[in-house]
Amino acid sequence: MISQGTRRKRGGERDGPSIAVVGSVNLDLVASASRLPEPGETVTGATLAKHPGGKGANQALAARRLGAEVALFAAVGRDPEADAALALLRAEGVDLAACERRDDAATGIALITVAEDGENQIVVAPGANALYSPHVLELDDFDAVLCQLEIPTETIARAAAACRGLFCLNLAPARSCPASILERVDLLVMNESEARFAAATLGEHHALAAITFGAGGAELRRGGEVVARTSPPSVSAVDTTGAGDAFTAALVVALVEGMTEEAALDFACAAGAAAVTIAGAQPSLPHRAAVEQLLARRAAGAADADSGVCFR
Repeated sequence: MISQGTRRKRGGERDGPSIAVVGSVNLDLVASASRLPEPGETVTGATLAKHPGGKGANQALAARRLGAEVALFAAVGRDPEADAALALLRAEGVDLAACERRDDAATGIALITVAEDGENQIVVAPGANALYSPHVLELDDFDAVLCQLEIPTETIARAAAACRGLFCLNLAPARSCPASILERVDLLVMNESEARFAAATLGEHHALAAITFGAGGAELRRGGEVVARTSPPSVSAVDTTGAGDAFTAALVVALVEGMTEEAALDFACAAGAAAVTIAGAQPSLPHRAAVEQLLARRAAGAADADSGVCFR
C-alpha cells in the first residue's frame, strides 16, 4: 500500500499536500480542424489558438487546482513564449522559484492538431526542456514528487534519488528508463500503448501501476494483478489534450491525501473526464469542485446520456 502523506508544510501552514513536479514546460500551438490529416495530406480550414502546456506544467497546474501546494522544477527560454507558457501557473499560485530561464535555448513548443471528435496529434520541439539538468534538486520536503519523460533521464534520476515521499513517474512519452529510476518508483502511470511498451522493454516492476484505457476507464495493478478498476463519468469530449495529465495529477493528490486506492482511481478518472469537456491543455484542467460534482452526479445516477470520454 502507498502510505498516507505526512502533509509537511512548506513555508508555513498549508491546507493541502505538498507536491513537486519536475518536468517540461511548453507553449501549445493548437490547430482545430474538422479531422486529422492522413500521412502526407493537408487539411485546411483550421483555426489556431495558443495555450500554455507541457506535461510538467500541466500536471503542476492540475495538482494545484485540485488542492495541493505545488512547486514546478523546469526550464524555459528567455523569450516571450516563456511568459505565455507560465502565465496560468503564476496566476494560480504554483511556486515557480525553481523554474530556470535559459539564454541558450527557446521555450518548448508543441504543435497540436485537434479534430472535431476530440482526437489529437502532437509534435513537440522541446527547446529548453531538453537541457534541463540541474546539479541539485531539493525535494526532500515534499509529500510527493511527480515526473514525466519530457526532460533528460539524468534529471529524473536525480529527482528519484532526492525524493523522500511518494515518487510518481508518468511514462510519457514512452521510452526506456534505467533501473535506478524504476526501482525508486512508487506509482507508475501509463496509457495503453505506454503499458505495452513497458511490458516489452522495462521488464517486471513492483510499483503500483495505473493504466488508462480512454473511454474504458482505468485500473490499478500491483505485481501484475488488478487491485482496482473503474470507468469514468460519461461526458461529451471536446478535446482530449491534457486529460491524461489531469488523471495523473489527481491520482497523486488523492493517494497522498490518504484516499483508498479505489477512491483515488475514481477521483482520477473523474478529473480526466472533466478535462476533455473544454478545449486546450491547461484551460481544461479541472478545479476540485468540478471533479467532485462529476463524482456526485454519477453516484446519484444522473450522468449524462452522451458518451465519448477519452483520455490518453
